Amino acid sequence: MGDGLRLALTTFTVLPVRPGRVDRRAGAVAMALAPLVGLGLGALLAGALAGLAELGAEPLLAAALGLGLLALATRGLHLDGLADTADGLGCHGPAGRALAVMRSPEVGPFGVVTLVLVLLGQAAALAGLVAGRHWAAVGLGVAAGRLAIGWACRRSVPAARPDGLGALVAGSLSPYVPLAWTLTLGLAGYAARGWLGPLAVGAAAVVGVAGVTHAVRRFGGVTGDVLGAVSETGTLITWATLALSP
Repeated sequence: MGDGLRLALTTFTVLPVRPGRVDRRAGAVAMALAPLVGLGLGALLAGALAGLAELGAEPLLAAALGLGLLALATRGLHLDGLADTADGLGCHGPAGRALAVMRSPEVGPFGVVTLVLVLLGQAAALAGLVAGRHWAAVGLGVAAGRLAIGWACRRSVPAARPDGLGALVAGSLSPYVPLAWTLTLGLAGYAARGWLGPLAVGAAAVVGVAGVTHAVRRFGGVTGDVLGAVSETGTLITWATLALSP
């Protein structure tokens, strides 16, 4: 558990935690704890946005600054995965070529456009939550994005490559682990935003399942980039749903 927690913190945050043993068992624990780390990041984001709102910042400005803070706190890891996955999905050819494109340090047009659109959507949805002072919903969105990672790592899901984060964690979780998190976060969401909460969390879970299904079909399995992509997309859908008027 200790090694898995350290791996989760070093993978999903910039905290200077000394890594312990890095193996498949520790990777499974890290993926299981991803929503918990997301709750911590969400609390940080919610606190920062609440402070900006008290200072009189406009909701959209506060949302943009908050997204910048979240990117710094995570080293932009998930955003990088989103861009790389979009480039891989956008290229023609066999799975090997798509994986090679994803490994490239360059970001192509598909990645740029996807990154811009997702960040715009997140900023707009987050601005709505700031305007309504829905701070719990802000944190819930970050955790629900990490919930999508758990669904992408459930058993029977293969890795696209023999190395990397995907190979370490693909297929490592019992489906009961993300299911338990889905129910827990759904209840928390109901307390925060009524029926919109469980709907938003359920949508994030669907993103995780659908995203990995498409990744397996296109790439032959999942990679670390795919995990980042489903996380950012899950956060977007969660915030967008929670920002609706009930």
